[in-house]
Amino acid sequence: MDNAIANRKASEVKNEAKLPKWRKSDTLWMLSLYGTAIGAGVLFLPINAGVGGLIPLLVMLVLAFPMTFFAHQALCRFVLSGKKPEGDITVVVEEAFGRTAGNFITVLYFFAIYPILLVYSVGITNTVDSFMVHQLGMASIPRALLSFILVAFLMSIVHFGEELIVKVMSILVFPFIAVLMILALFLIPEWNGEIFSNVSLTSAGSEGSQSILMTLWLVIPVMVFAFNHSPIISSLAVAKRKEYGDVYAEQKCSRIIAASNIMMVATVMFFVFSCALCLTPAELLDAKAQNISTLSYLANRFNSPVIEYIGPPIAFIAMAKSFLGHYLGGKEGFNGVVNKLLRSCDKTISPAKLDKIAIGFMFITAWGIATLNPSILGLIESLGGPILAILLFLMPMYAIHKLPALAKYRGKLSNVFIVIMGLIAISAAIYNLL
Repeated sequence: MDNAIANRKASEVKNEAKLPKWRKSDTLWMLSLYGTAIGAGVLFLPINAGVGGLIPLLVMLVLAFPMTFFAHQALCRFVLSGKKPEGDITVVVEEAFGRTAGNFITVLYFFAIYPILLVYSVGITNTVDSFMVHQLGMASIPRALLSFILVAFLMSIVHFGEELIVKVMSILVFPFIAVLMILALFLIPEWNGEIFSNVSLTSAGSEGSQSILMTLWLVIPVMVFAFNHSPIISSLAVAKRKEYGDVYAEQKCSRIIAASNIMMVATVMFFVFSCALCLTPAELLDAKAQNISTLSYLANRFNSPVIEYIGPPIAFIAMAKSFLGHYLGGKEGFNGVVNKLLRSCDKTISPAKLDKIAIGFMFITAWGIATLNPSILGLIESLGGPILAILLFLMPMYAIHKLPALAKYRGKLSNVFIVIMGLIAISAAIYNLL
């Protein structure tokens, strides 16, 4: 027994030593993970986190990386545990939990991602329309035509396949990071010490009756959304398994996820702190009440043409990146649901034909919702919160506990941490809906 364990460890060390070097494809996927996660939500993050003063921001700084990394790593390991090398998450859940549970989880997966795709289609249309009217002085284009052009542009990228999506997202990341950092540096002269006036765990925050402990609780689901890149994790796992094989896929995926998460935390938290340090908790609360992004409030607060003209383009880039990343996950979920429905009727469909149907469905619904511009989309996104937390935090932990293929990951302290964070995120997301 001891010899077997020793041999296995020696084999693992040997495999680690032979781990292929970092490739250009790894960099592209790392940037795509960043692009999926860091969308328009980051522009609201300083408001949601900063209203409670300094402590929630410090807690975010400490928890952001372990929460994001361990949860997405576990989801990736779950996808890699599938028997079929080409099997995505919709295939693996059925292998792991059976047909009925697999069908249910596939539907949940689709509805956790698809509504967010619709949210971004509306947000992109609103951002471009506002920029044309207020900054460029142009007349407003009919909404149906504008939304058609914008959604068609994004879907034209989708038409050329996953490889182009990954490349476009990785390219869009660079101007986004550059502008985000420029804005954070631009705000440094405006920093003040107001945020340091609220550092007590027991006192009420700037929201009056809401204590800082309550703010800490409610900021967890905000962090889940702000750093979430689960829609593209399944695609990453399948691609790297194909590229590196079963021996190195998990190690490569973990390194790619870790690198992207470090970049996320470093850039986003610098931006969040810079914004929070130049506004008082009361001003952040006012921005929250107005339901506007940090950039919009800063432009109004400091009357800055720089922020006024940079804000809309950065919002567009952020939402375009996330639209493409969520499309990959949404298409996976859609294809999984359709395949399972057809199979229940003893019918099948070719992957190429199903992809065309998925593209058509995504385009028509995204264009329709962007044209209608309903005010309930925020609620739809909120409803996806508990579902997302279940799929990202709890399901992979249950799979590690149950599946023999994942037995080697049991007994880790990080598993307990992710379960606790998942339960907190679910309870806080439900509380926000009540």
